[in-house]
Amino acid sequence: MEKITLTENRIFQGSLILVNSKYSFRSEPEERLIPVRESVPHILLQRCAVVLLEQLMYKIDGWSSIVPVSGWRARSEQQQIWDDSLAENGLPFTQKYVAVPGHSEHQTGLALDLGLKSDHIDFICPDFPDTGICRKFRQTAAKYGFILRYPAGKESVTGIGHEPWHFRYVGTPHAGIMSEHDLTLEEYTDFIREYPIYSRPYMIKNGSQEAAVSFISCTAAHMTVEITGEYPYTVSGNNVDGFILTEFLR
Repeated sequence: MEKITLTENRIFQGSLILVNSKYSFRSEPEERLIPVRESVPHILLQRCAVVLLEQLMYKIDGWSSIVPVSGWRARSEQQQIWDDSLAENGLPFTQKYVAVPGHSEHQTGLALDLGLKSDHIDFICPDFPDTGICRKFRQTAAKYGFILRYPAGKESVTGIGHEPWHFRYVGTPHAGIMSEHDLTLEEYTDFIREYPIYSRPYMIKNGSQEAAVSFISCTAAHMTVEITGEYPYTVSGNNVDGFILTEFLR
């Protein structure tokens, strides 16, 4: 057995943190920020997301038709985008498509806006239709740890209008579980609480990958949790009330 120590501040770190109008981003990007592509050195993501995005794009030859539009944003940049949209588009549009500063996924370094290559690309609502290479990207994304963050029909859950261009890195196997059960990150955060540690983990088998996922409730500022230690594992905070443990069985 192996004992791991979890501190309360780690709730706000990890690839599964929930950032929305209710839960603000309270940390800093956990990994080093690097350019999504050399050709766009100003568009950054956490390294883990860049590596998997590159593998995904290689698989579908995505960069031949798709361009990155926006990645990591400092809070000050998000504030400027909010203010500019408010002045140009008004409050209803801005509330629908622009996150309140401090509550934007882009501040995590795990969120990316994509668009089709074009002479003119709308920064707020880039064109990313459900056809051709864009559809192929959506269909392949979960295998590489990405989810469509704001799907149609889930506006009442996410609090954001449908954004077919906005993707979020959550890692595997979580993206696959969300895709299989048609869950947003809000819904997944609730879903995984039903699989507490020491009780019944959520088991998933996807091709050669098999994993056990369980929830750890944060009950103290410093906690010691005992796991088997037999398998590689990751721990991510959920930015709400606890941690998600993933043990990779094979």
